[in-house]
Formats: sequence, C-alpha cells, structure tokens
Amino acid sequence: MKRTLPFVVITLVLASSLLAAWYMKRSTGETSHVAPPASPTSGNRASSIKLGADPPQTLGTADAPVMLEEFGDFECQSCGLLHPILQQMKAEFGSRLVIVFREYPLAAKHEHALAAARAAEAAGLQGKFWEMHDRLYENQKAWHESSSVQTLFEEYAEGIGLALDRFKQDMSSEIVEERIALDRERGQSIGINSTPTVFLNGREVPLASLSADSLRELIKAQIASGGN
Repeated sequence: MKRTLPFVVITLVLASSLLAAWYMKRSTGETSHVAPPASPTSGNRASSIKLGADPPQTLGTADAPVMLEEFGDFECQSCGLLHPILQQMKAEFGSRLVIVFREYPLAAKHEHALAAARAAEAAGLQGKFWEMHDRLYENQKAWHESSSVQTLFEEYAEGIGLALDRFKQDMSSEIVEERIALDRERGQSIGINSTPTVFLNGREVPLASLSADSLRELIKAQIASGGN
C-alpha cells in the first residue's frame, strides 16, 4: 500500500488539473465575464502569477480561439499608437479574437495615467469600460496636455451616456482602486515594467511584432492551430 500511495496521489492531482482545465475551456460569457487568461508562463513560476481584476475588462467571448491580453497605460504614447491596430484586429477577426485590457498606469512617468485608469474603471462599473477606453486613447493628446483632466474625463463620461454623479463617486471608490491594484499585481508578478506589453494566448508578443501586419499573421497562426 505504501508503494502505491504516491501513484494514487499523482493520479488525483492530474485528474483535478484536467477537470479545472475542462471547466475553463467550457466557460463562456459576454464581454465582461470572460475568465482571466492563463498565466503567460509555465513551470514553477506559474503558481506565483496573480490573476488580476476579476472579471477582467474583456472585448469578446470566452470561446474565442485567440486571447490577446494587453497591459496598458492610457497616457502611454506607444499604447495610443497600438490602440487603432487592436481595433483593426478585432474588426477583422470578430468572434475569433477576445481582447483583455489590464490596467498598468505608470504613474511615476505619466502624471495623469492613474486618473485615466480610474476613469475607465469607473465607466466599467456602468457597463461602458470600452467606450471610455476608446475616448481616452482617441483624445490622449488633449487630456495629456490639460491642466484640468477631471473636467475632460467628466465630459467624456457624459458623452458616452454615464450617470455623471455616480461616475465621479466611482472614480474614487474602493472597488476601482482594488481593480487597478489587482491588475498591477498581475503585471508585477509576470515581471512587466513597460507598456504596452501584450500576450497572445499566454505568450508575450515582441514589440517588433505589434504592427498590424505582424500581429495579423500571429493571430492567423493561432486560429489555424486551434489556439494551441
């Protein structure tokens, strides 16, 4: 009995892992209900990767064969340049691509990055994260140079149909702060120190491959392989 006990334990662990993987595979939902993406690493380090805000901010559904996870800063110029490329990829691949956005404001470098993250997450509490996400990137230069970003953020909130009083309260709420902190913890546990950092089905995409042409080919390859 003692000699067979290790094999029994191993069997049980494997069975539990397979069951968890099956459950994640079967989970489906709308844009804000996709399960957090798998840790973009393997081996012993994977167990130390944080999950991030739950549910994550997602555009697409869980059954998409390709998941793109971006760690972004709304005041980061490179993130602003990446924004239309990701929009283009989503338009081209539709339901075959789900995009996850992780808050990673580099407050030490960008004066208004944290306020922008709060604005996006506050909008998310009213179901309009992506509308605010788009407004922030499309008007990045305007609010980056503004001495009154809060006024501009409130204008964006009204423009996308948010309840303004609630938006202002939510910007300083604990739930918004917690979501930003959890995404930051996930990024730090992976070792991220710059934005944008992008993972495609758990593998980091080199900055040189974030052009529309290169990213398109990477996505096509993942679709062809069934997302493996």
